[in-house]
Amino acid sequence: AQVKKYPLISINYEFPTIDKIYKLPTKSGGTREVKLTHVDVVETIKLNANSMRSQYEELAELAGSLAHEIKNPLSVIHMNIDLLSEDLSEIDSRISRRSLDRVDIVRGQCERMEALLRDFLRYARLRDIDLLPGSLNDQVEIVLRAYQAQANAEGISIEKYLDPDLPSILLHSDSLQAALMNLIKNALEAMPPGENGQLLARTYPTRTGVALDLIDNGCGVDDNTVLHMFEPFYSTKDGGSGLGLPTARKIIEAHGGRISVQSEVGTGTKFVLEFPVPKRLAV
Repeated sequence: AQVKKYPLISINYEFPTIDKIYKLPTKSGGTREVKLTHVDVVETIKLNANSMRSQYEELAELAGSLAHEIKNPLSVIHMNIDLLSEDLSEIDSRISRRSLDRVDIVRGQCERMEALLRDFLRYARLRDIDLLPGSLNDQVEIVLRAYQAQANAEGISIEKYLDPDLPSILLHSDSLQAALMNLIKNALEAMPPGENGQLLARTYPTRTGVALDLIDNGCGVDDNTVLHMFEPFYSTKDGGSGLGLPTARKIIEAHGGRISVQSEVGTGTKFVLEFPVPKRLAV
């Protein structure tokens, strides 16, 4: 069995303390002073959390910068591969045809790396976002309309049950739509064309906010995939970056929400997205 190794990060914490002087009785009838040092546990936890957040943001910024530096020369390689392909296509020989095949392989790998870097930059740069009051139903409608033509072409029906009285939530329209697009795209890809696929989108109020169910009757995934699907770079798709679902989860958590999944092989998959409703927005 392979052992997964993680880099060790050393963090030095300063624990805030409070010194208090107590006077204790002695056997002779007098008193003596004793100093006790108390550790402020709550403040320590806050300091530790802030330190870890700061370190994470620093690493995310460094990773994003590195990815950007890789992207630039990769774009130059891709451009010159295209130019080389044009030159070779003008030469009619067995060697040039064989070279063109190899150029196509290099081009394909360049495009794959560029897509991976785009996904990674999107994931690494997602931090705090500005949230404004808005309708979850509207976001769902916009994304479903974008995929309606594809669903129709593949014989997949989309059913919507969107609560018209759903309270508003705080949201960032572009990022939330990106998360929903990833989930709906995955759902459509899980249903083979022409096999009566069905995607159900349902919104409803909860005790603490609102929720969205996305349910498909596609191929489903096993328990191991469910366990790891939100881990960066984990993918069961050929050519997949493994950053789509982690980015979607990060977006939903940036909205103060959470995402959960249930799936069964051969039956389908259900994603549940839950969002809080601030009291000042609740109707």
